[in-house]
Amino acid sequence: MSDNNGKKADIISVAKAAKVSASTVSRYFNHPELLKTSTRRRIDSAVRKQGYIRNRAAQTIHGIRSGTIGVLVPTIDHAIFAEVVQAFSDAVAEHGFTILLASHGYNPKQEYAVLRKFLEHRVDGVVLTGLEHDEAVFQLIESQGIPAVLIWNHSDSARLPCIGADNRRAGQLIAEHILDLGHRDIACMFPPMVGNDRAQDRRMGVMDTLAKAGAQVRAEWQLETIYSISASKRDAIKVLSNEMRPSAIICGNDILATGALYGAQACVLGVPQDVSIVGIGDFKGSSEIEPALSTVRLPAVRIGQEAGRALAHAITQKESSIANLHCLPELVPRASSAIAKR
Repeated sequence: MSDNNGKKADIISVAKAAKVSASTVSRYFNHPELLKTSTRRRIDSAVRKQGYIRNRAAQTIHGIRSGTIGVLVPTIDHAIFAEVVQAFSDAVAEHGFTILLASHGYNPKQEYAVLRKFLEHRVDGVVLTGLEHDEAVFQLIESQGIPAVLIWNHSDSARLPCIGADNRRAGQLIAEHILDLGHRDIACMFPPMVGNDRAQDRRMGVMDTLAKAGAQVRAEWQLETIYSISASKRDAIKVLSNEMRPSAIICGNDILATGALYGAQACVLGVPQDVSIVGIGDFKGSSEIEPALSTVRLPAVRIGQEAGRALAHAITQKESSIANLHCLPELVPRASSAIAKR
């Protein structure tokens, strides 16, 4: 409670309790990086003791920042985007921002609807996943003049500033790894392509690399599997149960690869003795699976940190441009892949 009479605390009472000016309290909320650590601690203590809540709605009416950034990802049903979102949230928190997180389920119309809601809440900036979006999404962001950044994928020709990895290169790296191990009977498992330019680029990188090496993937070994360990396990069992089976399975992400590992085990096949299985992403836990998963590391933490810092800087400094940044993917060979049996 703010005082014995139950009166709500205001910025003046907080300033008195912290022995600072009201403008300093305002600066604590809007530009905390400009205050000394000791001053921030005193104000934070006063805010907590008095239960002070500032009126964001009143501030946004007068053009003051809301202190929020809208982060829009395709799904929060799996841990695919957990690392990048957490790293982004931590980075913007250092500048006094919190995030509003929403998903659109790979539905372009839903993405546009959620973006409108973000803007109705007067977010200070917007984060979108991937490079490809409906024209209406781009037009809405541009018409509002709001700082925005695209994450996870990278291209110098992106419509908006982007901070991410080259997913086509990630596909090339994992395909080259399997080819270098002597595999030619190769299956590929990727998620649905609709609304997912990351998966599209990875698949293109894999298939182009295999084709150039003369390793054609049989039609029945080109699998489209939803982001699900159970679904990828089921599809892997179908492929591996046949007398004619691949010696390696390239998966579009580590979730699919994990399910494929379980599928191989269900078929009583050794990994990598009987079949090599690889993924893309290097998510948390990929190194702890038995056997540890060979994959391509997409630097999720760095992408989140760099995007957070860049967007926060653009908002606080009122800069219109954010520089593109390519965070290089890296091959991480582990125990789940081995030289093909001759």
